[in-house]
Amino acid sequence: MRTLLFGAWVVFYTSVLLVARRMWTGKYSRSPLARTLFMNALNSTDLNVQELQEWYRCCPELLGEKIQPLFVQSQLDEETQAFLERSVEKSGWVFTQLYHSLFSTVFSPIISRTSINGFLGRGSMFVFSQDQFRQLLQIHSDWKREKLLDLGAGDGGVTEVMGSYFKEVYATEVSLPMRWQLQRKNYRLLEIDEWQKTGFQYDIISCLNLLDRCDEPLQLLRDIRKALVPGTGRLILAVVLPFHPYVEIRGRWVRPAERISVKGTTWEEQVKNLSDDIFHTVGFEVEAVTRLPYLCEGDMHQDYYVLDDAVFVLKPQEHGPN
Repeated sequence: MRTLLFGAWVVFYTSVLLVARRMWTGKYSRSPLARTLFMNALNSTDLNVQELQEWYRCCPELLGEKIQPLFVQSQLDEETQAFLERSVEKSGWVFTQLYHSLFSTVFSPIISRTSINGFLGRGSMFVFSQDQFRQLLQIHSDWKREKLLDLGAGDGGVTEVMGSYFKEVYATEVSLPMRWQLQRKNYRLLEIDEWQKTGFQYDIISCLNLLDRCDEPLQLLRDIRKALVPGTGRLILAVVLPFHPYVEIRGRWVRPAERISVKGTTWEEQVKNLSDDIFHTVGFEVEAVTRLPYLCEGDMHQDYYVLDDAVFVLKPQEHGPN
């Protein structure tokens, strides 16, 4: 009887999702015609591309005299377009998306969303392309350093963008399924309480969209500062704005133990506050900053998800706090 009820529930659930998908007529339509129009729009100069370019818009004069000259203007490029196109294509795989939706519904009460994505091999993130990475660091394609550490690397998609410029690539990740994916890519996995104690330092540490999901963000920044190669080491820090910190603990979202209060209502105001106040207190100063979309692969309801990122290159102050 229980098996019969479960089967009936699965059929009902699948039917509801199919109907909802069919009725979806908003901006992220799945019809072949709509997808074709979207692909063409990405490669043209029409209104849709102009809308996507809004992701990169900034008013540098609002950043203040100190930060304004450090702003790097980014724009939609081929790698970003390719990620969006793949996301649109994957969201049209009806039965795959139905399976993903059913799996998430069943296991979300006991497994974190990150781990569910790791099991399913979905939800890849995109922060910057190789061109945007080089532009931000002001480096050439033949630039090479020794060690990269990517904190909270997820499935390693963004790590790949940076990894080719380093001889050794290290990564941390809490989610076990995501760790399996990182191991398959041959990255050197470190525990979250181990990377600070290896006995060596890193040329670049990336901390991408982790600050608002960390229980002790200021302590994390202090640890990063100590782990960088003196003089030349840099931190690449991506922060979702507006800043809303929460920590996921056993499937529940709670406030972090250490609070960062970011002032301002606009993207520019919050960037200025982070640069002038927050980073300074932990011994960092801004070398460059840009505005980028933080993209994530979508599902059957939406082709992709996007948040507003500020991506900083930070260097340790010479006489900063210990």
